[in-house]
Amino acid sequence: MGIINQPHDKFFKEMFGNVDLAKDFMTNYLPKEVLNVVDVETISPQNVSYIEGNLKESFSDLLFKANINKSEGYIYFLFEHKSYPSKKVALQLLSYMVRIWEDKTLKHKKDKLPIIIPMTVYHGKKGWNIGTNLSDLMQGYDELPQDVKKYIPDYKYLIYDISSYTDEEIKGNIQLKIVIKILKNIFSSDEEFFKIFKEAVEVLDKLEKQEKGIEYFKTFIYYVLSTRNEVSLKDIYDLVKEVSVERSEDIMTIADKLRKEGMEKGIEKGIEKGIEKGKLEGKMEEKIEVARNLLSIGIEIDKIMKATGLSEEEIKKLLS
Repeated sequence: MGIINQPHDKFFKEMFGNVDLAKDFMTNYLPKEVLNVVDVETISPQNVSYIEGNLKESFSDLLFKANINKSEGYIYFLFEHKSYPSKKVALQLLSYMVRIWEDKTLKHKKDKLPIIIPMTVYHGKKGWNIGTNLSDLMQGYDELPQDVKKYIPDYKYLIYDISSYTDEEIKGNIQLKIVIKILKNIFSSDEEFFKIFKEAVEVLDKLEKQEKGIEYFKTFIYYVLSTRNEVSLKDIYDLVKEVSVERSEDIMTIADKLRKEGMEKGIEKGIEKGIEKGKLEGKMEEKIEVARNLLSIGIEIDKIMKATGLSEEEIKKLLS
């Protein structure tokens, strides 16, 4: 259906941007030695993103402030939602960390750089098969003497390849587990995906009775409709109805609204295309065809006049 642009970005940020879910993820997935120095209870999301330009199509990011070893530090999430891993993620992460350091030292006039713990979350079809050290990108690094390597910057980032997780490896409370399972299976076969979908609806049905539950429901349905083009509203309704008739009506209301939003965006795009087509080509046949299409989906005559350059009388003739 393709309702929204960058659906992975929206889902990741709305889910992992939730402090309780982020705390649960860190508690269950950070290595023990890292968790020992991170005060998870102090984490707070920072309203900033370091990804620019075309990279936004493939990456999302979240920055959290936290007490690390009793000092102010940061945990940086980079979410890659391509179907294959990027070979230069270590370099990409480093560039973002440098920008964070610049923000926190130059702008805020601090002398010391804060600790930053970088991590990458990935759920592509192809498993993560690249090194997690910056030095893995350096030609000839391994052949250098140890007393030379000490002069060359290097670091290691944490990688969470959700696509490879087994059910036993998926940890946390039920909400976090569902989020991870949805990310893991969003590209899976229909049979496998719908099994997880139904499980998620059962959880979301209970969550909806709590505060913000309806927002989780909406985000979840938004994500499914925007990434699984073959999923219809009827598919969603039938599956949800098996869990709860009441929830199925709620989801249909949400889904209809999302579909309408998607149609409106498509209509706007169609009008823009019609304006371009009508002005550049100026062919009467094409203007009439565009006008017929816009009339068929209920667009007002004045907007059709703008899109095609046809007069009101010419457009009204098409209605007869």
